[in-house]
Amino acid sequence: MKTFYITTPIYYVNDVPHIGHAYTTIAADVLARWKRLCGEEVFFLTGTDEHGQNIERIAREKGVSEQVICDTNSLRFRELWKNLSIENDDFIRTTEERHAAGVRVLWDRLKTAKTPAGNPAVFKKKYAGLYCPRCEAFKTEDELNQPGNLCPDHGLPCEMTEEENYFFRLSDYADWFRGVMANKEMTISPESRRNEVMGVVQQGLQDFSISRARVKWGIPIPDDPEHVFYVWVDALSNYITALGFAATGEKRALYERFWEKGADRLHLIGKEIIRFHCLYWPAMLQAAGLPLPTRVFAHGWWTVEGEKMSKTRGNVVDPRAIVEEYGGPGIGVDVLRYFVLREVPFGNDGDFSRKALLNRYNAELANALGNLLNRTLQLLEKNNEGKIPPPSPFSGGTALENYQDAMERLAFGEALESALWYVNEGNLMMDREAPWKTVKTDREAALRTLFKSVTLLKTAAILLSPFMPAVMGELWKQLGERESLETAGSRFLREGVVQFAPGQTVQKGAPLFPRKEVK
Repeated sequence: MKTFYITTPIYYVNDVPHIGHAYTTIAADVLARWKRLCGEEVFFLTGTDEHGQNIERIAREKGVSEQVICDTNSLRFRELWKNLSIENDDFIRTTEERHAAGVRVLWDRLKTAKTPAGNPAVFKKKYAGLYCPRCEAFKTEDELNQPGNLCPDHGLPCEMTEEENYFFRLSDYADWFRGVMANKEMTISPESRRNEVMGVVQQGLQDFSISRARVKWGIPIPDDPEHVFYVWVDALSNYITALGFAATGEKRALYERFWEKGADRLHLIGKEIIRFHCLYWPAMLQAAGLPLPTRVFAHGWWTVEGEKMSKTRGNVVDPRAIVEEYGGPGIGVDVLRYFVLREVPFGNDGDFSRKALLNRYNAELANALGNLLNRTLQLLEKNNEGKIPPPSPFSGGTALENYQDAMERLAFGEALESALWYVNEGNLMMDREAPWKTVKTDREAALRTLFKSVTLLKTAAILLSPFMPAVMGELWKQLGERESLETAGSRFLREGVVQFAPGQTVQKGAPLFPRKEVK
């Protein structure tokens, strides 16, 4: 059985989750569900990043402990994922001991490691520069907005700071990294992101700090407890600590199965952290003698109605509000999941527009899919006692192959287009063959049309189920299916044939997608 390991970034608990966090996690969940349908063994990880100076600051401002801040905000992420039908296999928190234990084991390897040039991979030095407390990072002059040395991300002045830290010698890894790319030991997608990373390599790699002395809320370095591990060692290592990297015996089985022994290991991230996942993390893994991720995919950013999303503008999109607007749990969740992966080619930047959401909902879900189901089932109940007619052969074209190819490339919009082919084909066929008319003169021909329609609907339900699990489950029931969608879907993907039970009877219910009026 093939093994597939997919991760999201672990989200920083200095804020509440928003549409950007949901976007990455929904995409990961869709891919995990698809891989399970394909018969692969899947492990899907998400979690929260809970250390650093920002947590100390927020805790101080609120007059509570850092752990209280972490517990409160981490729970918000877990609750939202549950509400968005996210089926992750684990949720890692960097304040857990299993994570800290893994970080310490990784450190033991790094502190004695040599670079490809034979130098110590880790060294200690003093560093002076302009430091942004919100980013918890030093900034180069090229990154700052003049005048005032303002951080480009936060718009706040950076402070001239000197500190002695541990560093990782990334500058020795340029040739090694070029070899990794040439051998496709790790791939970076889309191509524009790969080019961006290669551009950084071409400019010359810079050593980076992996500890902080001014921060106390973190994992202490065992042999130098005045320092805590910085985010590049702490947070990035979650991908292996959650699998039991520091464990022994049976507790290490997940790590061996999903990291060491040939699994497809995919990190799904936003483009703003591509350098850390494609350069810092692989280099540290190489230094530690550990396998690299096989793939990194960096998607784009969302704007909102054409403007950058920010708390200052007050335009941060709360996924829960969209869910409630479109029907609450079930339908509202699935509408959101569908829209964010349908509207914009995955990997590109996109704009979250309520008008576009409404148009997609009415045109593709209510008018196309919902309408085909309603009139097909209504005609079957009226003219055939609700029974699905005997099979009639017909071709499904290349839509299934296109769908499978698109899913492997993470081209979710293209995959949805292929799934909708079955819906659109059904509506065109119904309009062309008009079974409500032909049933009066050629009953057999009308029933053949209706059989083709339910077959197209069943196929569409299988292919849409990773994106809209709740509503496709309801469609499945209305088709009178007794076998689980997952079981039937896996068989369909293996054999390419849609099957119905003898005497199977449809059960028309409420409309899946009630049309919404444009205000």
